[in-house]
Amino acid sequence: MEKAERTGEGIYLYCIIGTGEAKNLGDIGIGGRGDALTTAGYEDISAVISKSPETKYVLNRENLLAHQRVIERVMKEHTVLPVRFSTIADSIEGIQGVLRKRYEEFKKLLRDMDNKIELGIKAMWKDIDAVFQEILQEDEEIKRLRDKTAAMPPGKTYGDRINLGKMVQARLKRKKEAEADKMMNVLRTISVDTRTNQVYGDNMVLNAAFLVGMTRIKEFDEKVEGFDAAHNERLKIKYVGPAPPFNFVDIVVEWK
Repeated sequence: MEKAERTGEGIYLYCIIGTGEAKNLGDIGIGGRGDALTTAGYEDISAVISKSPETKYVLNRENLLAHQRVIERVMKEHTVLPVRFSTIADSIEGIQGVLRKRYEEFKKLLRDMDNKIELGIKAMWKDIDAVFQEILQEDEEIKRLRDKTAAMPPGKTYGDRINLGKMVQARLKRKKEAEADKMMNVLRTISVDTRTNQVYGDNMVLNAAFLVGMTRIKEFDEKVEGFDAAHNERLKIKYVGPAPPFNFVDIVVEWK
């Protein structure tokens, strides 16, 4: 596995929390040494930090999971503002300087995220061949062009095959959007905020994150369960959470 080049030692930032109290949150710091999670504070906010054996980390699965695990651990006790992966300071004073300069920004974000969690939904068609058959039945022009290319030698239908592929992909995209909207329109009404992320491959219909208030989590669960039951033969739904608000807060720190 590719490793970051060793360039010295730094102080790794994971997230911002709403307390000025000194904390020790466990020995799970990034880098594999078991560095302690502590805090660097200003007034009534703090950065969760650990010593780091590196001053730059490669964006790979191992490092990203280590970063996320810390934030998820801290979320059990505090409202968290996630800091971008591989944010590393030279000194505690530098971190406290950022907290001081951006104090009002962080306080507002902490209020905005208080008593809210992120929930994620991914939905995929179980049988993509059946979906392509639906497209043929629904679109006469696609069906006509498919039949034409099937009846002629491949060398004489190259242009038609290219056009057919484009038409099917465009129709597939519209079909995905229509099915995704059915779920989004329901879940959006009980969410504080939503983010739709890129879908991958022909099968994936929806890839979305929802910021949900604690008092509405049960209602959200019930809506997802209802949608899953109603569409179980057609869709596979992956429901994840609770998670820190990774899709809604991404603190970027630039050192000067």
